[in-house]
Amino acid sequence: MKKIACFCFFFIFLLVNREANSQQKSGIIDFKEIHRPQFHFTPVSKWMNDPNGMVFYKGVFHLFYQYYPEASVWGPMHWGHATSKDLIHWEHKPIALFPDSLGYIFSGSAVVDVNNTTGFANNGETPLVAIFTHHDPAGEKEKRIDFQKQSLAYSLDEGKTWVKYEGNPVIENPGIIDFRDPKVMWYEKDKKWLMTLATKDKITFYSSPNLKTWKKESDFGENVGAHGGVWECPDLFQLELNGKSEWVLLVSINPGGPNGGSATQYFTGDFDGSKFTPHSTETKWLDWGTDNYAGVTWSNTAKRKIFIGWMSNWQYANLVPTDPWRSAMTIPRELSLKKVNNSFYLASAPVKELDKIVSSVIKVPASTLQENMNLSEVIKDFKGQFQLKLSSDQPEDFSILIANDLGEELIIGYDKQAGQYFIDRSKAGKKDFEAGFAKKHTAPRLAASNSMDLTVVFDAASVELFADKGLTVMTDIFFPVQTMNKLFLKFSPGMKPNNLSLSKIEGIWK
Repeated sequence: MKKIACFCFFFIFLLVNREANSQQKSGIIDFKEIHRPQFHFTPVSKWMNDPNGMVFYKGVFHLFYQYYPEASVWGPMHWGHATSKDLIHWEHKPIALFPDSLGYIFSGSAVVDVNNTTGFANNGETPLVAIFTHHDPAGEKEKRIDFQKQSLAYSLDEGKTWVKYEGNPVIENPGIIDFRDPKVMWYEKDKKWLMTLATKDKITFYSSPNLKTWKKESDFGENVGAHGGVWECPDLFQLELNGKSEWVLLVSINPGGPNGGSATQYFTGDFDGSKFTPHSTETKWLDWGTDNYAGVTWSNTAKRKIFIGWMSNWQYANLVPTDPWRSAMTIPRELSLKKVNNSFYLASAPVKELDKIVSSVIKVPASTLQENMNLSEVIKDFKGQFQLKLSSDQPEDFSILIANDLGEELIIGYDKQAGQYFIDRSKAGKKDFEAGFAKKHTAPRLAASNSMDLTVVFDAASVELFADKGLTVMTDIFFPVQTMNKLFLKFSPGMKPNNLSLSKIEGIWK
C-alpha cells in the first residue's frame, strides 16, 4: 500500500507540474477567465489557501502556499511554490512538499539557517529550513487530540528541492486539538530560534538552539483579544517607530472577524525572549474586510516587513464561483507602526514594487472635480483594473462606484456621521453561493487629524482599500457577471477633495 501511495503522489506531482511548466514555456498562461485576478498571485489551477514558508534569499522571494492539486476545494494539503524577484511577477514552481505517512503538510514558515545550526549542510551550503505542521487525518478521524505535530524539511539548493528531516516530528503534540502553524525567527539577543505557535485559542512560544530540539517558553492570549474562534497563523516580529523597536504579534482567527468569518487581529507590546506583554488588551484588526486571512510576513528581509494574505474567507472559500482555480493572494503589503492618541496601530500599504506595473497615470485637478462625476470617461479603455488615489482636507460623505452594463455595482465610501469607511458588495454580482456574502462591510476611521487620504486598488474581482496612510484597511472580493467598465465619484456638498489620480495596472501573466 505504501508503494501504491507513493506512486500516486509522484504521478500527481508529474501531472500538476507538467501542466504549470508546459503552459509557462508555451506562453499560453493568459489567465483571462472571468474573475481571474490579473495582478494578484493565483495558482494555475485547483485549490489554494494560506500563504506559508515565505522567505527571501539571494534576491528571490519564495512564496509557498497551502495547495490541493486534485480539486478546486480543500483537500490533503501540499506546499505549492512560486518565486518572484520583485513581489509582483511570479513564476510557478513544482510542488515543494507532499503529504506523507505522518500526514498532510499544513501551514508553517521558512528560515535561512545562516550558521547551519541544524547541521543539514555538509559542503558549505546554506540550508533553507521549512518548519510546518504535520496533520494526521487518521488520528483526526479517530477523534484523537494529538494529530497535529511540528516537523522540518530543508533545501540545500536555494529552495529548488526539499528533503524532510528523518527525525520528524520535532515537537510532539502535548494534547491540544489545534496545535499548528509554526512561525519561526532568529532571536539574535539570546542566539536562539523562536517559534510562535497557534494552540487552540492561544499562542505558545518555544525556543531552540538548532530547530530540532525545542522547549516551551510561555503562553499568551488568555482573556486578551478576540476569541470568537480558533487562533491560527501567528507571526511575531519587530518594527521601528521613532527610533525604537516595538514588537508586533499577528493572530488570525476563524470565525470571529469584525465583519463575519475569518480575519486577522494584532497586538503590539514587549517581548523579552520568552514572554510577550501587550501594550493594551484592545482588539485591533489588521484588515477590516472579509477577505484577508492567514497572512504572515517574509523572513530574511532585513528591516522591511512585507506581508501577504489569503484573499478569501472560510465562510465561502470552497464555494466561490471561479474555475479552474480557487483563491488568490492579496497584493504584498509593507507594514509599519503608527501612534494615534498614545496607542500603537499597525498600518499597511501596497509595496512600492507595485508601481512597476502602474501606467497611464491621470491626475484630475481639484478644480475640475464635480459632486457627481463619471470617471470612466477620464481613463481610456477602463476595464476595472486600476488604482485610484483621493485626498481631502475636509472629508464629508463620498462614494466611489464601480459598475457594468448589467447594473451590477460595488460601492466604496465614507460615512462621516458614523465615522466609518465601507465596502458594499450587496449588488456586485453573483451571491447565491453563500447566504451571507452580499453585504455592506464597515471599518472605523482611526486617523486623529481631519485630513484624509485614500488608495483603492481594483482587480478583476477584488478591491483593496488603504485609508489614512494605511491605518484603516479593507479587502473584499466580489464576482460580477460582466467586467466592470464604469467608474463614478460622488461626494457631498461641502467636501473639499484635493487632486484625484487614476492609474491603470498592467496584468502580470503572459
